[in-house]
Amino acid sequence: MSENIIPSTKPTRSEAEEAVRVLLRWAGDDPAREGLLDTPKRVVKSYQEFFKGYEDDPREILSRTFKEVEGYDEMVVLRDINFDSHCEHHMVPFTGKVHVAYIPSCKVVGISKLARLVDIYTKRLQIQEKLTAQIAGALNDILQPRGVAVVVEATHMCMTMRGVRKHGTVMQTSKLLGLFRSDPRTRQEFFSLLKS
Repeated sequence: MSENIIPSTKPTRSEAEEAVRVLLRWAGDDPAREGLLDTPKRVVKSYQEFFKGYEDDPREILSRTFKEVEGYDEMVVLRDINFDSHCEHHMVPFTGKVHVAYIPSCKVVGISKLARLVDIYTKRLQIQEKLTAQIAGALNDILQPRGVAVVVEATHMCMTMRGVRKHGTVMQTSKLLGLFRSDPRTRQEFFSLLKS
């Protein structure tokens, strides 16, 4: 399930830094002035952190599971996983929380792995709808549980600091699979847990 989509002709670090200098000139500033001399290096270094999700494989993260769970087959919910991502349309941040749930069939995964799965997909250029579907799809494909639910709530700077400039707006998306989609009681239990 590796979704490493970095082209084999990835630019060098110096080419990336030069691209930042071009953007600084395009914005109307002088990349040679004292305050901007190290900006290209800093931007490239921050981009490595912002987009490190391209380097990680969800299968590897979710591969270590536990089967000795005394027959536990109820909902597992991890709420309020904070994230920062970047809009693939404007390359500005969107931030928020992810809520993840699954109903195990025969194995569970450590809760830190759920947070790391969120990091893999949020540390890529994204749109929120795709992000929601990717997290749910990876959990479903790799763990093969009886159901998966993912809810993402986020504020998008592409809407608050530019364009329509609507501060305080929150976008919510969800993806429900298996029992969360087919069983209204399971779905209701999940959404009620998010409110508590």
